[in-house]
Amino acid sequence: MLGFETPPWTIIVRSLVVYLSILVGLRLMGKRELGQMTVFDLVVILLIANAVQNAMVGPDTSLPAGVLSAFVIFGANKLVGVLRMRSGWWGGLVGGTPTVLVENGQFIVPNLQKEGLQGSEVEMAMREHGIAGITEVQLAVLETDGSISIIPNDSKVVRTRRHIRQFRH
Repeated sequence: MLGFETPPWTIIVRSLVVYLSILVGLRLMGKRELGQMTVFDLVVILLIANAVQNAMVGPDTSLPAGVLSAFVIFGANKLVGVLRMRSGWWGGLVGGTPTVLVENGQFIVPNLQKEGLQGSEVEMAMREHGIAGITEVQLAVLETDGSISIIPNDSKVVRTRRHIRQFRH
């Protein structure tokens, strides 16, 4: 129970491969999936977590194997975060770039399609920002975290939705 049944290097390699695979999978799913999780998305995440657990530690269900795998994932996540902050190319690849959805009161249909969004979803975000219609929007942007930022035509419009973001130092 306190010893490894599988060589530690195997657990490290397996955990890194699974981490990178999940990272690529989430990145391919798009920004929308990160910001607007549905019940279906939660089910997928739970099932993936269960499916990849054995892929990381193999037949080793010991405490050290689980802890080692967890620390490898924490370390890989920290490394990806540091690289994202230091490298513009890597940051864009991992985090993505913002996508303009509305400009000067007009939907940018190709961008909506690329991101898998419908106009009604952007209109919902507008209402959350206290904006009644698309003609009142100068710019709407799908941010890299999946949220939609709205810049109204009239600077007197006050944002009504509370959204707190963590900032890293």
